Amino acid sequence: MSEATTPRFRSVLDRFVAYKPGKVVVSPEGRSFKLSSNESPHGPLPSVVDAIGAAARNVNRYPDNNATALTEEIASFCGVPADHVAVGCGSVGVTQMLLEAVAEPGAEVVYAWRSFEAYPLLVSLSGATGVQVPLRDETHDLTAMADAITDRTRLVFVCNPNNPTGTAVRRAELEAFLDRVPADCLVVLDEAYREYIRDDEVPDGLTLYGDRPNLAILRTFSKAYGLAGLRIGFLVAHPVVAESIRKTFLPFSVNSVAQAAGVASLRATDELLERVEGTVKERDRVRGALVEDGWAVPPTEANFVWLRLGERTMEFSDACDAQGVSVRPFAGEGARVSIGSPEENDAFLAVAKAFPHRNWRHD
Repeated sequence: MSEATTPRFRSVLDRFVAYKPGKVVVSPEGRSFKLSSNESPHGPLPSVVDAIGAAARNVNRYPDNNATALTEEIASFCGVPADHVAVGCGSVGVTQMLLEAVAEPGAEVVYAWRSFEAYPLLVSLSGATGVQVPLRDETHDLTAMADAITDRTRLVFVCNPNNPTGTAVRRAELEAFLDRVPADCLVVLDEAYREYIRDDEVPDGLTLYGDRPNLAILRTFSKAYGLAGLRIGFLVAHPVVAESIRKTFLPFSVNSVAQAAGVASLRATDELLERVEGTVKERDRVRGALVEDGWAVPPTEANFVWLRLGERTMEFSDACDAQGVSVRPFAGEGARVSIGSPEENDAFLAVAKAFPHRNWRHD
């Protein structure tokens, strides 16, 4: 008999820090503005709410495990064959599916840092080794990332626009990078914030993957489509990639309500994108106000702004908390602030304006 007093777990858990979602804070006056999770400030459109209600009446039944209607709707929307599409429980779920398909002990996964905070967590759990390549001027250093690829590299993540900095790489540099990646190494272009891009030089990944069998495009319904609570993500890639990813799908993990909401949302895209345009205008207003007030804010193509605060990050986060404004701080680095409603954004700008920030170094 073993003398161990607890079950044995994987050693990776000893150094693992679980994902922490954006928090909610309340000011002494009872105000609460959640700008920590890059959510849409808008609820679902009426047609989507109707679809959710109709689907909810059948939740005693298992969902379509193949998500046939949703897959076909995504394929039609993207202008690709249905066998190029794989769906999952949010883009994080699809990311986990990707890693389950390519990662194993001894394999390497390359990604920029800082980038999406789920990458190192999911890579560690997959058994692969993460290779972090520092950002340059708050954006991906694609030359350095290409240099970091070895014969052990199975996958490279390129988050475009990058979370949390909001910066985006443009077509020429992205294509030059893709040309350097070996054909047996999968590149995942994470376009969770694609709908917010207004720079014409930032390519739509769907225009790039056609003649690149090792390129996959990752997207989500959580941001622009306002369905964060229903967890729907999808991937577009060549059939050999999409089929391999579908093999790792956790059965029934895209529920029937989510599938119905995704179909209805795609059919209401024009109406949804009108809301997105309002968020983009607010984003530009917020960044403009910050820059005018002396803040250094990189250009952003997402629905958030990034403040490089260095050692004052948590001090700034505490100042926001005190006014009921929750932001996403990364201790010692900076804070990501989502774009919300005009009222929410004004509350944040008031805190930023009052915070001592002129004539101090933040690098």
